[in-house]
Amino acid sequence: MNRYIAAFCVGLLGLASCGGGEPLDLSPEAAEGRQIANSVGCGACHGDNGQGGLAPAWRGVYQSRVELEGGLTVMATEAYLHRSIIEPQAEIVRGYTTKMPQVDVTDDQIAAIITYIKELQ
Repeated sequence: MNRYIAAFCVGLLGLASCGGGEPLDLSPEAAEGRQIANSVGCGACHGDNGQGGLAPAWRGVYQSRVELEGGLTVMATEAYLHRSIIEPQAEIVRGYTTKMPQVDVTDDQIAAIITYIKELQ
């Protein structure tokens, strides 16, 4: 990841996490997914507890309908979430113009992040 984008995301993560947010009741895998997501900068835009902000909220997104730029609507399945993480520019959610940076995460880390998103229902 470009070092300037990384520095920007780290700075935003610090701002997004101010106040700590409310505690979440998560399984161990989901808690790990939350920690991974926040450590790679996802929380800076998606919120440290998935509440959204500069990027779409993760709370309640799993198995919901997501409207994309261009008018297409998709279901937020595990496959959609996985693709959104590894190909962040493939399907842009309508109304969000902030470009998500490519993140360097393993398949196991992606699975943990998806578990976290699923538990934010």
